[in-house]
Amino acid sequence: MTKNTSSSDHQEQRHVVIYGYTHRELAKVMKHFESQLPEYVKITIDNSNLVTKITLTGINSGVELLRFQMNKYQQALRDIFPHDVMSDQDKSISQVLGELLTDRELTVSCAESCTGGNIAHRIVLVPGSSAYFLGSVVSYSNDVKAKVLGVPRAVIDSKGAVSKEVVEAMASGVAALMRTDCAVATSGIAGPDGGTRFKPVGTVWIAAKYRDRIVSECVHFEGNRNEVIESATNHALVMLINLLRNNYETQEDFNDE
Repeated sequence: MTKNTSSSDHQEQRHVVIYGYTHRELAKVMKHFESQLPEYVKITIDNSNLVTKITLTGINSGVELLRFQMNKYQQALRDIFPHDVMSDQDKSISQVLGELLTDRELTVSCAESCTGGNIAHRIVLVPGSSAYFLGSVVSYSNDVKAKVLGVPRAVIDSKGAVSKEVVEAMASGVAALMRTDCAVATSGIAGPDGGTRFKPVGTVWIAAKYRDRIVSECVHFEGNRNEVIESATNHALVMLINLLRNNYETQEDFNDE
């Protein structure tokens, strides 16, 4: 039953946005934390394509004590996910990236294959994004990768369009084309067809570039076509966020051949 509230009760909310956990993984990690919450604090967990927003809502008559307790529980959540917290406010991943770019007066562009412009779409949903987002190239075909972004055809032919070399060249190419400080690029197999034994459906190579540094990862996402696209979009944004925060952890060498 929900506790009855009175006019003298005060409400406080705290948020923690994290990245990288499935529903099943969260259930295991959060079980102990949830069991420690008092009756007057309720928790809601919204998980979608590896982005999770955890909201704590506390209702009590003691304002100062409630604020203290809510801050304590929020910090406890941050301690559970020390490397995975994107924000301690109710913000989307694209909002977090936008604030970083704005604060540092940086610009960004995108080169998208399998995500088909979804990264650009998510970026421009944020009001004021015109200050830092300059443009995107949806390089769905190899011809566009080569002719517009300058990806060497020899690299496409030898490594395949879904590869580290191609996606890094895409990021460099769009940054040069748009003259931006940062860039992200994707190339993968969203499905339902097109997968192979070594590159099954859900395989996506993602690159993030910040000035002279480029990092790339090969990720195997689960779900249908839309879920793969959304997950790849989130991952690309998070990679750039971590690169800008200087806490990006390099993926171990990955051989997809």
